[in-house]
Amino acid sequence: MENCIFCRIVEKQIPSKIVYEDENVLAFHDIDSKAPVHILIIPKEHIPSLNDVNQQNSQVIAHIFSVIVQIAENLGVKDSGYRVVTNCGSDAGQSVNHLHFHVLGGRSLTWPPG
Repeated sequence: MENCIFCRIVEKQIPSKIVYEDENVLAFHDIDSKAPVHILIIPKEHIPSLNDVNQQNSQVIAHIFSVIVQIAENLGVKDSGYRVVTNCGSDAGQSVNHLHFHVLGGRSLTWPPG
């Protein structure tokens, strides 16, 4: 998807501060950080939203969750706690139509988020 900002990040057309990468997943710092640790984790394959997860691409989503644990440990928030958030659709606040998971930590996180 040539107009997708996350696809352009995957293709290295837009720079990012990468914390993890493999053949299926990319994780990088969010430029609009909401916590001391705020990482975005995306599948390299363009999946528009959670509504588009299916039998053919569900393995990468399972893999993302194992990567989340690794990243939380590497960034020192695994034991203190962290939040994983994904937004699905405009009413939920999804601003980029490429499935992504926010990992937030490094401080006490209130609910609802502020």
